[in-house]
Amino acid sequence: MTEGFHHEIGYGKARIPVYRVYAAPLQGVTPIPESAFTGRDNVLFAAEIDVEVLGDDFLPAYTEGDNQMVVATDSMKNFVLRESLSFDGSTLEGLLDHLGRRLVATYPQLHALRLTGRELPFVAAPVPEENGSFATSPVLFDRAHGDHAMATLEIAGDAADAPVLAHRCGRVGMQLLKVTGSSFTSFVRDGYTTLPERVDRPLFVHLDVHWRYANAADLLAPDPIRYVPAEQVRDLVRTVFHGFVSESIQHLVHEMGHRLLNRFPQLAEVEFAAQNRTPDPAAVSEADPRLKVYTDPFSAYGVISLKLSRGS
Repeated sequence: MTEGFHHEIGYGKARIPVYRVYAAPLQGVTPIPESAFTGRDNVLFAAEIDVEVLGDDFLPAYTEGDNQMVVATDSMKNFVLRESLSFDGSTLEGLLDHLGRRLVATYPQLHALRLTGRELPFVAAPVPEENGSFATSPVLFDRAHGDHAMATLEIAGDAADAPVLAHRCGRVGMQLLKVTGSSFTSFVRDGYTTLPERVDRPLFVHLDVHWRYANAADLLAPDPIRYVPAEQVRDLVRTVFHGFVSESIQHLVHEMGHRLLNRFPQLAEVEFAAQNRTPDPAAVSEADPRLKVYTDPFSAYGVISLKLSRGS
């Protein structure tokens, strides 16, 4: 019985690991002053892919146990792995677009899809040479732990004209710490306040940054001149974090947002999710007040969010 109920359904396969080697190099990225990143060779192109089917076409599988329209999620996994071989692009967003268009072309019942990709970051490893120096190996990689790129695309239609209905790009998992250049003063004080004002403190934040383009065509164009690499976003955020003397984390992320929108006019929106992990002071040297020891704060942490969009 389904009368009187509203259904929102979805199903798919999550965290499909893809290690594509010798993908097309990313070349032609517009350089920015805050970053040395201008491209990557993509000898190793590694990501986790999620595929989620949207819409009500598969409601009978829920209400009646009728699986005639259902594409098995194991088939989705195999599809992603095999079709990643034919991908001739150089970006994570391009891979998602490639897989989405091929899925809706192969399975007509898949009218709308949401695909998410998370970079599996690896860095080229140094190896010794015969003369005793070290060089970066073009084929040896170490797994990097920490921040990484991500992207989500929603696609509907058929292979010929499947439009990107929505998208979201990001650099997530950043952990930034500096020992000076941050303040937090003049906040509300009352009987519940135990936090002292800090004119110059260390600052430690966990930070996720997401962004959207004004035109998805800039995101997926073969010429990446208007493509915004996650590496450049990371480097610009680091630059602001290092150089901007903030009065709060709110003040800091607002400055980051303005800098990003000014640097990348093709972006319509940037969004931040920050966690305040600033350490607590434990000891100060009497001989030299610069010498201090800090420790991790209480397990609860402050959260700060900001979405900054261009005006109409």
